[in-house]
Amino acid sequence: MNNYKKSALCLSLIVALSACGDDVKIVEKEVVVEVPIAPEQPQEPQEPEPVVYNPFKIGLLPDTQGGTDAEGQAHVALHPMAEVVKHQKAHNVDLIIAVGDLTDNGTDVEFAEWRSVADAYAEQGIEFLPVMGNHETSYAYTYNWIENMKNFIPEDAIHMPAYEWVNYSVIRENVLIFGLAYYNLPLAFDWIKETVEANEGNFEHIVVASHDGLIGAKYGQTREQIVDGTKDDNWLYDVQPEIRKFFSAYDVIYVQGHEHQYQRSLITAKSVLTTYPSSSTPTGGNYRMDAYTQIMVGNASYKGYEYRYGERDLVQAVISQKNQTDRSDDPGYDVNSSILTFNNDRVEYESYFANHQAHSNAPEYAFNAQWQLMDKFARTNNRCETLVYPNAIHPNTRPAMVFQPEYITNDCYANDGSYARLVGGSNDTFNRTDTRERDMGYTPGISRAETMNDLVRLAYQWLFQVHERWSPNLNAAYRVVPDNENDELVIPETTFDLKEHVTLSWTPANDNTASDILIVSGTQNQTGMYQDDYGVEKNIEADVGLAFSLSGPDLGDIEQGAGKPAVTLPETATKSWDISDAVSDKYVVQYSANEDIDSATVQLAIKKDDWQPIAPDECIIDAAWDDTFLTTIPTQAEGCSDYPLVGFDSAFGNRWWVVLNADAELALISK
Repeated sequence: MNNYKKSALCLSLIVALSACGDDVKIVEKEVVVEVPIAPEQPQEPQEPEPVVYNPFKIGLLPDTQGGTDAEGQAHVALHPMAEVVKHQKAHNVDLIIAVGDLTDNGTDVEFAEWRSVADAYAEQGIEFLPVMGNHETSYAYTYNWIENMKNFIPEDAIHMPAYEWVNYSVIRENVLIFGLAYYNLPLAFDWIKETVEANEGNFEHIVVASHDGLIGAKYGQTREQIVDGTKDDNWLYDVQPEIRKFFSAYDVIYVQGHEHQYQRSLITAKSVLTTYPSSSTPTGGNYRMDAYTQIMVGNASYKGYEYRYGERDLVQAVISQKNQTDRSDDPGYDVNSSILTFNNDRVEYESYFANHQAHSNAPEYAFNAQWQLMDKFARTNNRCETLVYPNAIHPNTRPAMVFQPEYITNDCYANDGSYARLVGGSNDTFNRTDTRERDMGYTPGISRAETMNDLVRLAYQWLFQVHERWSPNLNAAYRVVPDNENDELVIPETTFDLKEHVTLSWTPANDNTASDILIVSGTQNQTGMYQDDYGVEKNIEADVGLAFSLSGPDLGDIEQGAGKPAVTLPETATKSWDISDAVSDKYVVQYSANEDIDSATVQLAIKKDDWQPIAPDECIIDAAWDDTFLTTIPTQAEGCSDYPLVGFDSAFGNRWWVVLNADAELALISK
């Protein structure tokens, strides 16, 4: 007991005894009474306040090489570049990643041209992260690159040792961003892993930007350095599977240029046929598919490329594909502008295109881009996802676990105990693309392949799916064909149908919702477009696919040489590259609320400009979901046809379902 407490107690005792009068004799002696003091209770550990980040926007600037003039001087494609950067400035981007091939020949004239556009926007507060393309590494000395780009690369960038100003990283808000030079991905992989480990807890999203990638549309490091590579040249061979595994584990968004066409795809850690739809487990919560997103950001130059080799169907599923070359019916090129928006746990993506006729920087080629939305997604890290295949699979094809043309998933759980799943609908509206025939050769003693069998093995080991009953290839029965007479391995032209990457994501409730928020994305990116390998538009409802593109369970089940048949699209298919008014095929979401929520006090709502009930109470059907509702709508009150078909399963309890025809955000709101 401290002295202050002792003195206070003694004083109180003396005062009390004095009040008793002469009957009590006060002894002048300190009386100390020990009074037990309750021990201090241990404090409950306080949960740290979650860090709230500002929204952060990244613009993606494709290749801007402009070719050479009559005097042999190379130039930057100033007209397309100016339109892209202007578009991204209008969308309030904070940072622009230039994905390489800024120049054609790496000359001082070209760097000055590129900087004339970039400097003006940098002065307005936009950061630029330039990465070195093959047209810089092939033509420009490192001195030229550093001299012209060091003022754009941020001062706080962390540089890869011995590759300063070439490979570097920055963190902006909760996004870790890597910039890598052409062909540097395998060289930088260990440094990427070290940087990620050193910054764990400081980011929620990773963007890796380089000029090229593992899996191409025309090129691709796997084809160039492994299948068609040099003997004992193993700098990629030894790490390629680990890169795919690491990027998948960290949900990397990989952006690249080089191909002069637009493509978004999933690259899998193992194979597409062993990458099953994700779901939720009792102990592990939601898990994602074992894949990462790869985006070829398109074109901002005066040249375009055809689609070669096709989908690398062993490890790649293509979600979006568009290219435009001078062979098209509308001569000219596409210019592309893509924007990633990170807002705490959420990432949104939009990609735009505009056709133009510019072939040089001559004033008469100046244009104002008429931008059209071509691709989009919205998702969070807490999500479940699936590939929804087009409803054009040969009826006798073995399902192989993943060939799912219906909108059906397992349960996906929110942090508040709500859970949702897709329970119906069919993917009848999809895009189709042709590819060009190409070939690969081998030179014993020099190439990795020593024989034709070696080359076939490498192609099927790294790029293409072998067609068997138990591992069907939907793109063609023969993806590679040995031409022994000419010692060439032919990758035949073919036709393939694009898949949908559909995600169910959860984000926390806000002041306007009574539950966590469900984001459904990926259902309306395809509208029934069909193009050939050079970008010429075809009619998917009239034109048959290329010969031998139809693949069934075995060769005896299909007509020899048959192409994919023309399809009948739903009336809702817009057949337009512009998806801003696209209508998805009908699909059904089942939303089950936390059992603690009183269903009488809430209603299922959809986010428009603000949150609003999906339908009035009198339009909500009291029934469990039934597949027949897709074709036979139950009897409803007058005026209810103006709303989506929605039901409440009172027998189950807190469960709603709704039929939708577009991506959506759903939540419960108070009545």
